[in-house]
Amino acid sequence: MSWEHLDESDVRIRPNPRGSRPRSKDRPKHEAAYPALVVGVDRGRYTCLVDAGVVGRREPERMVVAMRARELGRSGIVVGDDVALVGDVSGAPGALARIVRVEPRRGVLRRSAEDTDSVERAIVANADQLAIVSALANPEPRPRLIDRCLVAAFDAGMAPLLVLTKADLVDPADFLAQYAPLDVPYVVLAVKTDPPAGLAELRARLADRVTVFVGHSGVGKSTLVNALVPGADRATGHVNDVTGRGRHTSSSAVALRLPDRAGWVVDTPGVRSFGLAHIDPARILAHFPDLEAGTGGCPRGCTHDEPECALDGYVAAGSAGPAGASRLDSFRRLLRSKSATGED
Repeated sequence: MSWEHLDESDVRIRPNPRGSRPRSKDRPKHEAAYPALVVGVDRGRYTCLVDAGVVGRREPERMVVAMRARELGRSGIVVGDDVALVGDVSGAPGALARIVRVEPRRGVLRRSAEDTDSVERAIVANADQLAIVSALANPEPRPRLIDRCLVAAFDAGMAPLLVLTKADLVDPADFLAQYAPLDVPYVVLAVKTDPPAGLAELRARLADRVTVFVGHSGVGKSTLVNALVPGADRATGHVNDVTGRGRHTSSSAVALRLPDRAGWVVDTPGVRSFGLAHIDPARILAHFPDLEAGTGGCPRGCTHDEPECALDGYVAAGSAGPAGASRLDSFRRLLRSKSATGED
């Protein structure tokens, strides 16, 4: 049969072709969905803790593996997110649920990949404390990276906490003097003892809080998590004697509940840089209320780290209090850390 004599008017149109029905903009509300907490993320699969205290349901608390529902699009889901699950939420081996809703976040810790990349990437949601872990020796502390983590904590509205390990090798006094004007709380640990000296004080600082642990590789972060959460079994590594750097052992963030339900710790992979391109310097200044009042005389667009900045005169007049000069120096150091390399 020849088709040469046919034109478009001869083509039969099926009256109800498959998929021709317009899609509705209305989406199911999933009112019977199970509330859950994301405690782990691994290659598109989310480990979620289903809440045992749901009204009207007497079911045990359990871990459920879930995937993101199509209607969520490309919206990111991170450890700490409160979500809603449907599907198989039994937690049985091979079961798979769907995340159909991500609840509004109370806060989020972010970073950008590089200083030239203004796209921010969420690391952990709904945490209220950032524990910046640094060894005092082997490897040497990296103050600029610590400063950047402090800026990220201030930006996220999280309380910072310095956690200094290996204090049995070096006296921490000189290092802590750099951060005294910032009034950042700290815990000092000697790791050669079992359990590490200072661990009880750290537990008290973590009680009833969701704390994210960050730090560069080899500082003993995962070792600390294993001591705080028996059975966590987080992989630990060693420091290279030549480079002075640690090996990445934690490959993904994971939330772990402290014994007796005393709080949560989130162990994150070791970092060697912490991009801050997305952060507005004004949000850093908001955490220095003793200095913020002195910016009224600054020229438009002032970076607060230039000769015309009004903060110098404000501090010299004593308006910022007796610690004004050291506070201003620390504030400007944090500002410079935003534009300097994150790796020391």
